[in-house]
Amino acid sequence: MNPWTVLTSVLALLFYFSTSANVARQRHKHAILAPAMSGHPSVERALRVQGNTLEWLVIFLPSLWMFSSYWSPLVGAALGLVWVIGRALYMAGYMRDVKSRAAGFGIQLLATFVLLLGAAIGAARALSIS
Repeated sequence: MNPWTVLTSVLALLFYFSTSANVARQRHKHAILAPAMSGHPSVERALRVQGNTLEWLVIFLPSLWMFSSYWSPLVGAALGLVWVIGRALYMAGYMRDVKSRAAGFGIQLLATFVLLLGAAIGAARALSIS
């Protein structure tokens, strides 16, 4: 295991943890008790950010690990950092105004696409060599 890939994964998971903490904070602030999933726009936005981040983690983390194993753990980690920054911008924008989420979403989408494409090319290249 490469420490750069591990640290980037930990950072991404800590960010996901922060989205969970944000949901709890918003629920408490607006007195929305579980199991309710609606009732105040801030709670609904926080839940959507958390859900969307989880949806993207499923694509991002394997892509990060595969890219890093075929190419460069340091480049993979840098792209992973870009992903986390994109997710943070997405969260800040979404919590402020739903229409402000696009830039952060685009950044994390591009980072994930590069990692996934790099993983696919790396695997195809490895197959052609063997």
